[in-house]
Amino acid sequence: MKYLDEFSNPELAGNLVDQIRAVTTRRWAIMEVCGGQTHSIIRHGIDQLLPDEIEMIHGPGCPVCVTPLEMIDKALEIACRPEVIFCSFGDMLRVPGSSKDLFRVKSEGGDVRVVYSPLDALTIARENPDRQVVFFGIGFETTAPANAMTVYQAKRLGIKNFSLLVSHVLVPP
Repeated sequence: MKYLDEFSNPELAGNLVDQIRAVTTRRWAIMEVCGGQTHSIIRHGIDQLLPDEIEMIHGPGCPVCVTPLEMIDKALEIACRPEVIFCSFGDMLRVPGSSKDLFRVKSEGGDVRVVYSPLDALTIARENPDRQVVFFGIGFETTAPANAMTVYQAKRLGIKNFSLLVSHVLVPP
């Protein structure tokens, strides 16, 4: 498989570990956020190669992975409604609920759209005044301001067919 060898090069890994040891002059605490990152770090023994001064903290998980099942099911229920255009970041479409995911809802006729910003969903609401547009606002606390600004813009522009289903995740200090 292309790139597999490039990422499994013991000589390169050894050189990187040596460089890390050379610049580690005090204790460090590093948090990896994503469960996939945690899995890779442990599977490849990276945590064992690092100097003792580096403490790996396993974080909360990415917002996609840690969105509660109840919230996913709520999103699916909303997305199935014929009067709704349901907007989400693309990585949420494959996250399973109790019985299906957003891709399934889309394949069954639900109007599920991938957007890159909550402002994209607001544009869709403006262009479809006869439909309710719901943006699935998932993310870390850093995404909350963009979601809040989009609600502010909707109010300022008088767009009444826009709403959010919010599931923010806090990264602990």
